[in-house]
Amino acid sequence: MFDQILVEKNIAQHPKTKEILAKFANPNIKEIEDYSKIFGRVYKPHHLKYKSMNLFLAQKKGQLVKKAPDAYGVQDVDHYYFVHAYNCIYDCQYCYLQGYFNSPDMVLFVNHEEIIEEIKRVAGEYQAKGEKVWFHAGEFSDSLAISGLTNEWPMYWDCFAGLKNAYLELRTKSNNIRSVESLPPTENIVVTFSLSPDKVAQVVDHKTPPIASRLQAIKKLAAKGHQIGIHFDPVVHLPDLSDNYKQLIAELLEVLPLKQLNYISIGALRFSARSYQAVKKNFGDSGLFDSEWIKGFDGKYRYIRPLRTAMLNKVKEQCLNAGINPDKVYLCMESGE
Repeated sequence: MFDQILVEKNIAQHPKTKEILAKFANPNIKEIEDYSKIFGRVYKPHHLKYKSMNLFLAQKKGQLVKKAPDAYGVQDVDHYYFVHAYNCIYDCQYCYLQGYFNSPDMVLFVNHEEIIEEIKRVAGEYQAKGEKVWFHAGEFSDSLAISGLTNEWPMYWDCFAGLKNAYLELRTKSNNIRSVESLPPTENIVVTFSLSPDKVAQVVDHKTPPIASRLQAIKKLAAKGHQIGIHFDPVVHLPDLSDNYKQLIAELLEVLPLKQLNYISIGALRFSARSYQAVKKNFGDSGLFDSEWIKGFDGKYRYIRPLRTAMLNKVKEQCLNAGINPDKVYLCMESGE
C-alpha cells in the first residue's frame, strides 16, 4: 500500500510505532525529524495516490482536541473532534481533503495516550458543570478503514468507559469493523456510517466498500449491541433523489433495529473555497457541478438555497415516513443561514 514509511525519531521506539511497523513485510523505513517539515511542503497531485503513497508515523502536537463548528452534531450539546490521522485510502470525488492538504500521503499519529488525557480533561470540565459533551474521530481520515493496522480504538473504549458524561463518535465509510466488533457495546460510543444511494456511491465513492457491504457491517455491529449512527452526508443532487433515499432507508432498516439507531444526520454537498477549486480540478467532468452553486456567508460553496432545502427536506421526509423518530434526525452544517 505504501512506497515508504517515514518515522519521526522521537516516536521511533513508541509501542504503537513498533506495533504498526511489525505488520509490514520488509518495510522501506526512513527516520525523519519532523513530519510537518516534509508532509505537504511540496505539492503532490491528488491522482498520484493511485500510483504512489507514503506513510508518516508521527506525534500529534499542538491542540490535541478542538472545538467543532456549530451544527456539527446533535443539537444542544458541545462537540469536539480529535485527529488520529491525516488523509484516507479511499478516493471519494467530493472529498474536501483534496483542498485541505497539499499531498494525498497518509499520516498516522501514535501518541493516543496524550490525546486521551486531553479528552479526559475536557470531559472533566463539562462534568463539573453537569453537562454532556461529544468527541468525534474521522474529521481528517476514515476512522476504521485501516484500523486493523493502527488498532487504537481499544484504548478509547477504555477511556470512555469511565466518562459517563462524554460520548464518542467514530465516522466511517468502511466495512472493516474487526477492530471494534469484539469490543463491549456501550451507550456512549457510536459507530457512524456514511451512506449514499447506490446510484451515487458507485459513481463518486471511489475505492470505498459498496453500500451493501457497509449495510452488512452495520448489521453485524447492531447484532452485537453497538450503537449506530448514520450520515446521509453529502446528499448529492439527482433527479430521483426521493425514491433513491426511500430505497436506501428501507435497506438500512432491514439490518438496523430502530432501538440501536442513535441518530441520522443529513447534509447537502458543500465545499470550502479551496476544496471547491481542488475538486473541480480533479473531478470537474464528474457531474458534481452540474447544478447551480453559490458561495455562502461562511465562504463555503453550496447548492443554491431553494434546491438545497428541497433536497434536505425530501431526505428527512423519507426518514420520518419510515418511522424514524424526528428527534433522531438533524441537519448537519445548515444552521445560522
